[in-house]
Amino acid sequence: MELTHLDETGAARMVDVGEKAVTRRTACAQSVITMKPETLRMICEDRAPKGDVFACARIAGIMAAKKTSELIPMCHPIPIESVKIDIEAVSDTQIRIISTLRCSHKTGIEMEALTAASIAALTIYDMCKAVDRGMRIDQTLLLYKDGGRSGEYSRTNE
Repeated sequence: MELTHLDETGAARMVDVGEKAVTRRTACAQSVITMKPETLRMICEDRAPKGDVFACARIAGIMAAKKTSELIPMCHPIPIESVKIDIEAVSDTQIRIISTLRCSHKTGIEMEALTAASIAALTIYDMCKAVDRGMRIDQTLLLYKDGGRSGEYSRTNE
């Protein structure tokens, strides 16, 4: 396996995807944010001083997905066809964000999915930091991808 974003001299480069076939691509990523139980109750009871935390985080995740190529230097701008951000409390202290993105293009959509999940988690932090500065964002990872030359990947199959 070679690093595709380095040329033969080791210099950074953007990969040429011009000869690649357009395929349907899907990527799913997650982030988990851990907080005090009272912070999570405040969010779930819609008592956050800055408003609806989950709605704002969903919008932020969608916006971030669309800006990924502006944030990560070697990412190609791609035509995103759909973005879905699922946010749920998975315990009395944790929220799990799952982003699912799709496109039909010559390169993958994994970075957009990871960016969406990350920024949604950061938005939750931003909206609640006044009441809980000890929140922690963890487990940002790719859960699934399909399409392209490398085919399917699922974290559950590792």
